[in-house]
Amino acid sequence: MIHSTPRVAMVAGETSGDLLAGLLLDGLKNLWPDLSAHGIGGPQMAQRGFDAWWPSEKLAVHGYSFEVLRRLREILGIRKQLRARLLADKPDIFIGVDAPDFNLGLEADLRAAGVKTVHFVCPSIWAWRADRIEKIRCSVDHVLCIFPFEPELLARHGIAATYVGHPLAGVIPMVPDRAGARAQLGLGLADEVLAILPGSRRAEVQYITSGFFQAAVLIQKALPAIKMIVPAVPALKERIEQMAQQCGLGDALQVVAGQSHTVLAACDVTLIASGTATLEAALFKRPMVIGYRMHALSWRLMRRKQLQPWVGLPNILCGDFVVPELIQDAATPRALAAAVLQWFDARQSDPQRMVALEQRFTALHHSLLRNTPQCAADAIRKVIYD
Repeated sequence: MIHSTPRVAMVAGETSGDLLAGLLLDGLKNLWPDLSAHGIGGPQMAQRGFDAWWPSEKLAVHGYSFEVLRRLREILGIRKQLRARLLADKPDIFIGVDAPDFNLGLEADLRAAGVKTVHFVCPSIWAWRADRIEKIRCSVDHVLCIFPFEPELLARHGIAATYVGHPLAGVIPMVPDRAGARAQLGLGLADEVLAILPGSRRAEVQYITSGFFQAAVLIQKALPAIKMIVPAVPALKERIEQMAQQCGLGDALQVVAGQSHTVLAACDVTLIASGTATLEAALFKRPMVIGYRMHALSWRLMRRKQLQPWVGLPNILCGDFVVPELIQDAATPRALAAAVLQWFDARQSDPQRMVALEQRFTALHHSLLRNTPQCAADAIRKVIYD
C-alpha cells in the first residue's frame, strides 16, 4: 500500500549529488510538506530534514578503478547494510542520485523486491561506458535526465525518462552579480581575479592541487597584481592552505570555506578540475582552463571506455573545444599557466573571443533552464501512483 505522503529513501554521493538531492527534496516537499526521507546524504539534504544514516562523503572516490578498490570493502559494507534495512522496511520509492556504481546495483535489488526506483542524473553512457545501458534498464523504473538529448537516447533502449533541466541552471543567475560577489570577498572591481577549483575530493587534492598551485606561481610571476582565490570544501581547507604555503604562494592566494558560486561570480578566469564545477563555471559565463589528473592506472582504464574527444562538460554540451582541456600528462604547471594567461590576455587583445564565449554559454544556460525541482517531483509522483 502506498501512503498518502510517500515514504522516500535516497542515496546521494559526493558534494554535487548532495546539491542535486537537496533541490529535489525542495520539489518533493512542495507536493508533500510533511514528507520525510532517509538514506545516505549530505549537508544540503540535512537542511531539508533528511535523515542521513551515513554521510554522502563515504561514497566519494576519485578515479575509475584503483581508488575504488582501496575502499571497496567499506563501500560494499555500507551498501549491504542499507539494502537490508530498506528491504526490511520498504519505502514507497527509492531515488538514487548520481553515484551509479553504488546506486544501480542497489536499485536493481530493491526493484526486484517490488520497490519503485528512480535514478536522478542519467549515467554518462553518451560519453563513456555505453555497456551500462542494460544495467540501467534492469535497475530503474524511471530516469530523471538533466540534459535535453538524454530521454530520446534512453527511449531507444526501452527506458522511461523525463528531461527535468539541470538544477544548477535555475540556481545560477543568467547575469551573475560580479560586483556583489567581489564586495563579499573583499575584492576590488578593477582587480584581475583567478579562481582555482582543484576539486572537492581528498584524492583530487592529492593528484591535482599541487600542479594547479605550481601553475599559479607561474601566473603570479606574469601578473604580479593578480588576486587568486580557492573555494575549498571545509574539511579540506586546512590541507589546501598548507599546500599553498609549500608552493610559496603566501598571501597572494586566499582560501575560503565553500562559497564556490560567489568565487565563480567574482572571478575573471578559472583554473578548474573536470567535473560538475566546470558546468557551474560555464553557467557563470566564465572563461576557464579545465585540468585533471588521476592515478595512472585509473586513467588508462577510463580512456579505453571514452566515447567522445572531450572530457569537460562545457565542451561535451557544446560539441566543441570551446575551452582548453589539459588532462593527465598534458596538465603540466607550465601548460596550465600558459592557457590561463591566454584568457587574461584575450580580455585586452581579443575581446570578441570573450564575447563569443559568453554568448555560447548563455545559449547553453537557456537550454538547461527548467523548474527542475517541480519537474522532477511531478515525474516522481507519476512513478509512485501510476
